[in-house]
Amino acid sequence: MDFRISADDRVGGPQKRTSKPQPRAAKGQRVEPSLGQSVGVFVDDERSGGPIGGGGGGKPPKPPRKEKKEPRRGKAEAARPKKRRSRSGGFLMGLLWWGFVACLWGGLAVIGIIVYYGAQLPSSNTWAIPERPPNIRILAADGSLISNRGQTGGEAVTFRELPHFVPAAFIASEDRRFMSHFGVDPIGLMAVAIESVQARGVTRGASTLTQQVAKNLFLTPDQTLGRKVQEAILAIWLEQNFTKEEILELYMNRVYFGAGATGIEAAAQTYFGVSARNLSLGQAAMLVGILPAPSAYNPKANPQRAIERQRLVLNLMAQEGYITREEADAAQISSDQSSVRTVVAGSESYVADWVESLMTAYIGEISDDVVVQTTIDWKMQKDAEFAVREAVANEGPKRGFTQGALVAMDVDGTIRAMVGGVDYQASQYNRAVTAKRQPGSTFKPFVYMAAMEKGYTPDTLAEDAQFEYNGWSPRNASGKYAGTVTLRQGLAYSLNTIAGRLAIDVTPAAVIDVATRMGISTPMTPVPSIGLGTQEVNLLELTSAYAPFANGGNGVIPNVITKITSKDDETLYEASNAGPGRVIDPHVLAQMNDMLETAVEVGTGRGANLGGWQFGGKTGTSQESRDALFVGYTAAMVTGVWLGNDDNKGTKLSGGNVPVAIWSEFMTKAHAGKSPVQIPGGSYAGQVIPQQLIDPNTGQPIIDPATGQPQVQYVDGGTGQPVQTMVDPATGQIVAIDPATGQPMQGIAPIQSGNPSMQTGQMLDPATGLPVEQFVDGNQFNGAGQAIDPVTGFPLQDPNAGFGQAPIDPETGMPMTLVIDPATGQQVWVPSAPTSNNGGQFAAPVEQFAPPAPVQQPEPVYENQRSQRTLMDLIFGG
Repeated sequence: MDFRISADDRVGGPQKRTSKPQPRAAKGQRVEPSLGQSVGVFVDDERSGGPIGGGGGGKPPKPPRKEKKEPRRGKAEAARPKKRRSRSGGFLMGLLWWGFVACLWGGLAVIGIIVYYGAQLPSSNTWAIPERPPNIRILAADGSLISNRGQTGGEAVTFRELPHFVPAAFIASEDRRFMSHFGVDPIGLMAVAIESVQARGVTRGASTLTQQVAKNLFLTPDQTLGRKVQEAILAIWLEQNFTKEEILELYMNRVYFGAGATGIEAAAQTYFGVSARNLSLGQAAMLVGILPAPSAYNPKANPQRAIERQRLVLNLMAQEGYITREEADAAQISSDQSSVRTVVAGSESYVADWVESLMTAYIGEISDDVVVQTTIDWKMQKDAEFAVREAVANEGPKRGFTQGALVAMDVDGTIRAMVGGVDYQASQYNRAVTAKRQPGSTFKPFVYMAAMEKGYTPDTLAEDAQFEYNGWSPRNASGKYAGTVTLRQGLAYSLNTIAGRLAIDVTPAAVIDVATRMGISTPMTPVPSIGLGTQEVNLLELTSAYAPFANGGNGVIPNVITKITSKDDETLYEASNAGPGRVIDPHVLAQMNDMLETAVEVGTGRGANLGGWQFGGKTGTSQESRDALFVGYTAAMVTGVWLGNDDNKGTKLSGGNVPVAIWSEFMTKAHAGKSPVQIPGGSYAGQVIPQQLIDPNTGQPIIDPATGQPQVQYVDGGTGQPVQTMVDPATGQIVAIDPATGQPMQGIAPIQSGNPSMQTGQMLDPATGLPVEQFVDGNQFNGAGQAIDPVTGFPLQDPNAGFGQAPIDPETGMPMTLVIDPATGQQVWVPSAPTSNNGGQFAAPVEQFAPPAPVQQPEPVYENQRSQRTLMDLIFGG
């Protein structure tokens, strides 16, 4: 018997479902199931594990159409979303997993890179902040700043010396999270990374101020991965070892601002002519705005971009709360303004360059900041600069010259002003020190001085006419010839034929000797044309070579530096008064001053004007007027002026026009308010002079057997003749006595008696602990107990103290000699230079310069005015 079990009868099947019996198909007739019924059964049987078909191979009864088992189909559809949620959850988990793995490997890679590039750095215990290049601070005589020199162009300043808004401007513009990050700014790095991805390229840097300090101090500027890694490592090290203030101070003092200025002080001086300590808010913002591109954003190169950058920095400062919006607006320069007022480097920069070039010779290599005190008078410097610039601007286009130079010094060689060119910013070439040009006729005084030393006088006659000497034939610039003239006239009117004849007569070697002795240091060749100033020299040495004419015959060494000190005020160098001593005999000096005064009274320099002052000088014009010069002097100052072109192109100048005008303008201002002083006559006339007695048989000083000291005799300084003397008991002075009356001789000044008794031991002021000067029995002593010569102000030394310890003779510039006066038995200081040979009874020390004996020239006999015969005419056969 067949049993058929329906789905509803199975265990677990639906309990309340009923089904009508379905009609059985006819025997042999196939029944086709519907799609819904077949799938439903497939699913159920598959899930229940029962047979797919019936037990007897029959077909299950067809359920009613209205029961399509929709709930089962619904359950099957509801299972699909659960599978989709499982798949998306697995994807997220996978993503997180692989993200974690990637981060892990990325972190390991970063660590590896850091370790790799960090290992290339030296050991951290050797890291140290490099010393900042030394600065040379150059000051004028009054202490005002001339300029800073060195690799940085300015000294370092501390954080707390600056106005509060200066460091604030750096932070707001360059690194606004500087005070909070640890050397590297992760937030900034992420922001830059996002911007760069969006822009598909690097938009800006992400280095912090600390990283920039690390780069500037330790690394090269190469933009490589390794350098950036090392930069970050060093930045973290800096943050661990220095305070934020110290790091910011390092940055401000070492960052480059363009125009050769490194550091905030150098930038402030370069662009605005003020110290960084005195910067305004607007100036500080403009300087900080330069930093991203110093060559493009600085106010001298591109003022409009500098104004835009200033506005940006001020706005950032206001946003960060360092200043108010009102302060930012007030400090801004209007965008309509086309320029920015910046400092212009003046002629004092030529002085600063010269001073910098002297430093190694004065103190050796510089390893620390130094302060240099110079002799420059700031007012005179600016007066000189104005005179030269105005002359070039007004006369240059008409006369065809573009450059000028000026050197002014006191008669002892102290430089007071120097102009090396018209515009320092356009050309840093120093035409006063570096340039060597033909001096023209300004060299002729050395030729005439050699002639005076040979025995000629200003009144010696010479023939102004053409001549030829070994193929050389000098010509006068005017093309005219005056015939017989005096040497005074020959120099005053700058006659080339006279200078040429003299140069040959005294020999070119003698001319070079005189020029070198006077101060010309440039090597020269002994050729006859040297007398016309054809050999090149610089304006500085030429001007200094005229100083002996102004100061009484003493050579000078041009000096611009009085003192050099370290930043700790330690004295590294201090100028002394030492010099070459006397280089002109007093009588020759008087003759030269006579001729050089004539040159400015009636000669080529007659255009010079200096009210109330006696002065002398000489003009000079080189071939084709390439150079035009005038060097003139008073008893207070010597000044030389040069005009011309750098390319040696000819001009329409002469030494007697524009150079003389510049000299007059400057010297008038330089002498304003001073009492006029006459040019030194160069003679001991009117003085009593002690001279050593010389043994005519041996030529040696006569020694007093009682004292062991050289004996002296007093002479009239004007005539060189011995005079009788006595000591005035009232004054202690040695006076000349008229032997006929026994009374002091009129017109001869007495001299102070010699060496008073000395006290030993240093005397100190109890209030200050410093040595003091004292007066004992009318005699002055210094703090060391040494007697002071009231005439010279020098200590009076023991006669055995040595040649270098004696006081300096103001007339000769040589150390004086201490001897015993046989008449009084007192010690007296004797000048080392005699006034005359006096029959060979007196001699001078070996080092003393002495001119040759006068030439006994007979008075010439003239047949007519045009045929006067002179000594030089006999030499040349003219």
